[in-house]
Amino acid sequence: MTNQDLERRLAKAVLHTAPDDVEGVLSRCETRKGTVVHMTKNKKKATVRNLIAACLALVLLGGGGMAYQQAFAVTSVVSLDVNPSIELEVNRQGKVLSCAPLNGEAKTVLADMNGGADLKNTKLDVAVNAIVGALVRNGYLDRISSAILISVEDSDQARAARLQQELTSAVDGVLQKQAAGAAVLSQTVQKNTDLEKQAKESGISTGKASLINRVLALNSGLRFDALAALSVEELKDLAESGAVAMPIGREEALRRALSHAGTKYVDIRYSEVDAELDDKPAHYDVELHTDSGKYEIAVDTYTRKILRSEIDPPEWKEQTPDPVAVKPENHPKQPAVSERERAKEIALAHAGLQMAQVTALRVEEDRDDGRLEYEVEFKCGGMEYDYTIDAETFVILEHEKERDD
Repeated sequence: MTNQDLERRLAKAVLHTAPDDVEGVLSRCETRKGTVVHMTKNKKKATVRNLIAACLALVLLGGGGMAYQQAFAVTSVVSLDVNPSIELEVNRQGKVLSCAPLNGEAKTVLADMNGGADLKNTKLDVAVNAIVGALVRNGYLDRISSAILISVEDSDQARAARLQQELTSAVDGVLQKQAAGAAVLSQTVQKNTDLEKQAKESGISTGKASLINRVLALNSGLRFDALAALSVEELKDLAESGAVAMPIGREEALRRALSHAGTKYVDIRYSEVDAELDDKPAHYDVELHTDSGKYEIAVDTYTRKILRSEIDPPEWKEQTPDPVAVKPENHPKQPAVSERERAKEIALAHAGLQMAQVTALRVEEDRDDGRLEYEVEFKCGGMEYDYTIDAETFVILEHEKERDD
């Protein structure tokens, strides 16, 4: 029906409900003091026009209200999990209504996007591409054993399945373009109050909570909160291997390797921990680079036992034609680095910055439950960086990057 047809019908309806009896109405009115304004038939026509306009306005407002409601109603919740957990609320048109970081690592990933606020009102595929690109840049998806979990929660199961397929394809495309070999996992999730409570208490998405419950279904003796600290990669491997026991985790594997190598994190120039929980035996591959050489240590996933240990000579020895002829005194000694300085170096290296690029740098000692820590803070490019570093192992315990207000 066109607007003209609608106007004609409304006009006809109004004329039938308002009979032409202006003179009769006036004759029944009492005479009152003051000026009497006599109504004419032209006035009636104006009234009809006003009524039609009012009816049309109500019709338009009704449709507009529905459109407004659809634009701001959440129909789907999409979560992306690696170790950072990020959640996006989406409307019926596939636009992002909100993007929320659910843990500290996610805040770091979204720091360049104003904590996710810059993704509001963008198309879902655009927002997901931006987030995956940031995850790759921050080193979360740069290993072939890495994994990202895509979860879609929607009351419309057909729409959820369609979104799951589209996003899986889009994320896989981004990873291929950036030469990142991470695995892409995806699932649809039914809305569940208990699941939402578990996720909120652990600072993770409902998607990751659903994956954890799959692991618990294999071994009910494991703890939800302990599993929540694991990465998606570890949870995936754990589920595939039957979840026989609780893994020691990446941080504990690193500490065990440090102890075996007889060194502290203060002496390490680079480290990497890769989970191989689906191998036999299940283990963590730990790589440490120090002035003494490069260590490759395999730590058992469940017992902390050292399964394998290798050390390569440092690069300066490899470059020497005759290592026997090189005496230690001929090799320039590295200047002693204080523990505060090392904490600063670790924070700057993790942020990918040089000392000359930062301002307002501050390193302070702090204690948390008796444990000595270094708090490192600095600013660069309108961003503020905060690091908490263990004073004994020099493992980064927490790190955050946010806009400098």
